[in-house]
Amino acid sequence: MASLIHEVWEEIDEDGQSLPGCCLAGPDGAGFRRLLSSSAHLVTTFEASSYFEAMNKYYEIVEYGKYQTEDQSDFDPYPQEWASRQGNTNAT
Repeated sequence: MASLIHEVWEEIDEDGQSLPGCCLAGPDGAGFRRLLSSSAHLVTTFEASSYFEAMNKYYEIVEYGKYQTEDQSDFDPYPQEWASRQGNTNAT
C-alpha cells in the first residue's frame, strides 16, 4: 500500500477568515497550488495511505471534527504508481 505526502495550505480572505485546503504534494497537487494566492502558506505536511485516512488527518489539523463518508472508494488504498509519481516510495 502506498503512503502519499499531503500538504495543508492556508489562505486568509479579505474578511480575515482562514481558508484551509489540502492537496497531494508533488505534481498531482500542482493544479490546487496554482489556485492559491501569493499570501497562502504551507501549514504542514503529513502522510496517508487512503483518501479516508488523509481526510481524517486533515480534519484533525483544521479542527473540523471527524471525517465521515458513505463513499466506499474513500477507503481504497492509494496506488503505488501515485507514490512513484510523487517521488515517494514509502509503503505502509
